[in-house]
Amino acid sequence: MIPEYSSVLPNLCSWLRRRKIAIAFVDYEEERIKKIFKSSSKNFEFLSVQKMHKENDINITLGGDGTLLGFGRLSDRNSAPIFGVNMGNLGFITEFSKGEFFEGLASIINGSCKVSKIPLYKVQVHKGKKKTFESFFLNDLVISKNDISRMFSLSVENEEEHIYNLSGDGLIVSSPIGSTAYSLAAGGPIINPEVGALVLTPICPHSLTHRPIVISDRQKLSIKIPPQSHAVTLTLDGQEMKDASSRTIVTISKSPSRYVKIIENPSRTYFDTLKEKFTYGRRSF
Repeated sequence: MIPEYSSVLPNLCSWLRRRKIAIAFVDYEEERIKKIFKSSSKNFEFLSVQKMHKENDINITLGGDGTLLGFGRLSDRNSAPIFGVNMGNLGFITEFSKGEFFEGLASIINGSCKVSKIPLYKVQVHKGKKKTFESFFLNDLVISKNDISRMFSLSVENEEEHIYNLSGDGLIVSSPIGSTAYSLAAGGPIINPEVGALVLTPICPHSLTHRPIVISDRQKLSIKIPPQSHAVTLTLDGQEMKDASSRTIVTISKSPSRYVKIIENPSRTYFDTLKEKFTYGRRSF
């Protein structure tokens, strides 16, 4: 557990209680919360993620982009907005740093709040006529091989035409907001979140002519795993995994009804964040 939680969480809860704001924690964090608050944890309510989305007026995530992604992937149009607090240095999606978020919360309580709606993308896996899997991602879907040192092939197409056949270690399908994550590390471009697009970034392609491509997200994308391929793994937002065998089709489409509502930090812009994070990202180990 990050040491700052032991001080940040009690201070945050005291701050909220002084303003007569009810507090609830997600149920899977109950053990950690009890360790921080000890006997006073009896004063808190613990809810499922689904109830947090439905019943709260605002959800606060403390951690980094991964914390927000894991919680936000279950959002729908009726979910409360998320106030993301970055407890580290490199978060792109979490809008507020640990040193400034109390000021941001005060503005929200006073009625000053701007919310951006980030679309979720639906992933379905079909084998023949049977749907075997369905889930959503906010950042990216990664299709990678299970076997070490073994190349595999994919066929990629949209609703109108075949895009390409790809041989290599895999493929990253990234949303604009996820373009600064794994896709960027694999050589993909940075896409402004206001652009309606998906980025196809090959992972170690066998052909040097396979470069990252930016495509419209208005059409459904289909990725076919051919008969001769070995089993591959689908990874959504780096957190949810699903095995896919040969002869399966993976489809990706922008959800018309599900999105994540993120509270914006009025003191910074998207390009401010890019400049700041790329500077802070130069860490030595």
